[in-house]
Amino acid sequence: MRRGATAPDSPPSFRIGEVAKLTGLTTRTLRYWEELGLIRPSAYRGRGERLYSQTDMARVTRIRELQELLGFSLAEVRVVLDVEDVDVLDRVRSEYRWGGAGAARRRALLEEAIEANDKLLTQLDSTLTRIGAFRDERVEKAASLRAKRDALAAEMEEGALPASSSPPPAPARGPSAKSSRAVGSATMSKRGGPGKSPAQERSKEGAN
Repeated sequence: MRRGATAPDSPPSFRIGEVAKLTGLTTRTLRYWEELGLIRPSAYRGRGERLYSQTDMARVTRIRELQELLGFSLAEVRVVLDVEDVDVLDRVRSEYRWGGAGAARRRALLEEAIEANDKLLTQLDSTLTRIGAFRDERVEKAASLRAKRDALAAEMEEGALPASSSPPPAPARGPSAKSSRAVGSATMSKRGGPGKSPAQERSKEGAN
């Protein structure tokens, strides 16, 4: 091994606060990504203190770049990270930088990295195509909405449409109370007035 060379992936030693500081993120973001399964600490220490390795740091940096540079959502980031070629690139990069491999091994690592990177590019192109299609759909929808708005504004300016419309009439609920009373009064008049109690009838008979 060359003097000063390190292992392909040194033991996890970065605490979550250190990872946040080095990557420009917050510990809250890192914990949230962990909940989503995007990252996970390589080890724990003491009372559950998270420890991250260089490979973990590279993964965190990649997630941030996919979000900031390409505008990927976390769901799209997951699709990219789930591709096995990403892990291959991490492993190859770590071993290549180690410096303990001979020329033949380094060449083999480069060939492996090229193949994995080409596959990853294919995956990214597919994802970007879907994003582009969705964007084109939104652009078309925006144009349609603006056209409808402008047409409506033109009709209002020409007076073809009122600026405001009155509320629709309330649905009919049968005859009104006033009509009902009128009908009832007319019926009572035809029948000789309202009905009388038995006591009133006897009083009338006695008077006669």
